[in-house]
Amino acid sequence: MAKAKTVTLLSFTLPNKIGQLASVAELLAAAEVNILALRAAEVGANAECTLGVKNAKKALKALMPLSVEVKQTEALCIELPNKAGRLQKVAGKLAAAGVNVQSAWSTAFTGKTASCILQTADDKKALATLKK
Repeated sequence: MAKAKTVTLLSFTLPNKIGQLASVAELLAAAEVNILALRAAEVGANAECTLGVKNAKKALKALMPLSVEVKQTEALCIELPNKAGRLQKVAGKLAAAGVNVQSAWSTAFTGKTASCILQTADDKKALATLKK
């Protein structure tokens, strides 16, 4: 049905100005840190950014020149078939197990699979539920 694994998320706030995404991408590219997931949004005078990365320690070091506080959390990365109703099955299983989904974002556009990042109240229980 769906493959689930944990991913480290790094979240931080930057001033909302032109070139910020380019700066972040440049720092991580120079450190050879692969960005697995990205969510960024304008929030008034700031931009809130959340990155999913494979090597958090390396990424944290690479982001130091930004002089921002970086919050590190864990989330689930769910890969599922890019077909109607597949997210409903995942969300339904989590709901039936009593797992609260606190945040979700995903993309599929083209291809056979979709990737969804879920932050839950209990990732361990969510992983066990999705592996059944």
